[in-house]
Amino acid sequence: MWTQTIDPTGQLWLSALIAVIPIVVFLLCLTVFKLTGLVAGAIATVLQIIVAVWVFGMPVGSVLGAGLYGILTAVWPIAFIIVMAVWLYKIAVASGRFDVIRTSISGISPDQRIQVILIAFCFGAFLEGAAGFGVPIAICAALLVQLGFGAIKAAMLCLIANVAAGAYGAIGIPVIVGAQVGEVPLAGLTFDMVIVLQWLTFVVPFILVIILDGWRGIRETWPLLIVTSLAYSAAQAGILIFLGPELADIVPGLVGMVAVFLVGRVWQPKRIYREDGGAVPPPIKQDFGDVVVAWSPFYILSGVIFAWSVPWFKDLFAEGGALSGLVFAVPIPGITGVVVPDGASEPLATSWAFTPINATGTAILLAVLLTFWTTPQVRARHLWEQLGATVKDLWRPIILIALVLIIADIANFSGGSATIANALTAVGVVFPLLAPVIGWFGVFITGSVVNNNTLFAHLQTVTAGNIGVDSTLLVAANTAGGTVAKVVSPQSIAIAAGAVGLTGREGEILRASIGYSLAMLAVVCGWVFLLSLVMPGAA
Repeated sequence: MWTQTIDPTGQLWLSALIAVIPIVVFLLCLTVFKLTGLVAGAIATVLQIIVAVWVFGMPVGSVLGAGLYGILTAVWPIAFIIVMAVWLYKIAVASGRFDVIRTSISGISPDQRIQVILIAFCFGAFLEGAAGFGVPIAICAALLVQLGFGAIKAAMLCLIANVAAGAYGAIGIPVIVGAQVGEVPLAGLTFDMVIVLQWLTFVVPFILVIILDGWRGIRETWPLLIVTSLAYSAAQAGILIFLGPELADIVPGLVGMVAVFLVGRVWQPKRIYREDGGAVPPPIKQDFGDVVVAWSPFYILSGVIFAWSVPWFKDLFAEGGALSGLVFAVPIPGITGVVVPDGASEPLATSWAFTPINATGTAILLAVLLTFWTTPQVRARHLWEQLGATVKDLWRPIILIALVLIIADIANFSGGSATIANALTAVGVVFPLLAPVIGWFGVFITGSVVNNNTLFAHLQTVTAGNIGVDSTLLVAANTAGGTVAKVVSPQSIAIAAGAVGLTGREGEILRASIGYSLAMLAVVCGWVFLLSLVMPGAA
């Protein structure tokens, strides 16, 4: 067995500075040196291995085990989910149905500022709530490109729009995990999420329009922005307060889409904005039945994902359930039963979970097959051709995701991530100002708000108790900081790049997005600090 050392240099600040070197270098490679994601990821991986072995004393066998764990996680469930989602989208395009979808969106409004709100904000939130794991970014960014948006801008808009939904993706799992790991009441955490994050959710549509068309865009579209933001935010806040996080994306996403549709029926901006400055496409009358059929792949996707998410289905695969034998916990050599966390007496029991039936990717695969069986325009040959095209488009982003997860898991299992978080907690009473930064860092390295809360929610609770601050507030801050980090998470950017055909140009998306992520993080930090002053030690 090997025990982690949180402070290998004897100076916590110095240990933290060394631990953060691979992440800083990765960012610099993408933003300053303008290297491709794969090259930047490879350089950062080598640095992470050096830091883990040389500074933190991690055995080579454990380094290899952590790397293997990252690769396996990248393949299953992440790559499986992404490939299935993009495959579904490509089938919709190949069937010719996307022409109807595009026309139906233009029928609501030819103004592309409104289309962004409908697709990136509302529909993206719906998909985030149903599936998560990058599905909304992949599908919505591709949809925007088909509607005439530039690829980089489409990716950036979808990444920023996801801030309104990222905390509650995949049926609210990030918040549920935060409550469990942080040992705080779920109802209290969802209430604090409203206090911490709802104001940002409200302004996200305004940010999207400013990105597209500046303040003139706000002046020209404010009626729709106010109605949609109020409808979405009120629905989300009400669900969080009275029902919990499970439906906090799905229902608001639907409510937002209905709001956009209803406003579009009675009001349109005087000036129709087109991203390329081109002519406004003439309205085309469509049969309602054709529109319903064209959108059917996404209805099917939502229905299957919902079925996979209901408690009775989950219980089948839980311990003692009728199908629990189909859930495989695979031990990882060098990690499972080997790595002992700093201050613990027992080694980690970490294993790779292989779930071939109840995985989200399997649900999307079923949606693909159901779409194929109900789409006579698509032959079996077309089905497999689109799968091949999907893999060809995404293999580089998947490798980048694997590199990022290798970095993250080596940092986590070596103790480096905990070192950085513990260094931030050492600031004492001003810690609430930095609490969201820990969440931002957690999602940047792992790409997941769930993983972020798994890593750091307990740390936030312990620190809150030490400085006399509401622990639920700091777990909410951890979740909120992670949510704004999804805008620049390398995993999210890799997915966006693959979806819009910009593989190898991840740095351009990062450079376009990072300012917005850091600005939102700064405001969240200030807001949490103010809240900590008026909510000290609350239960």
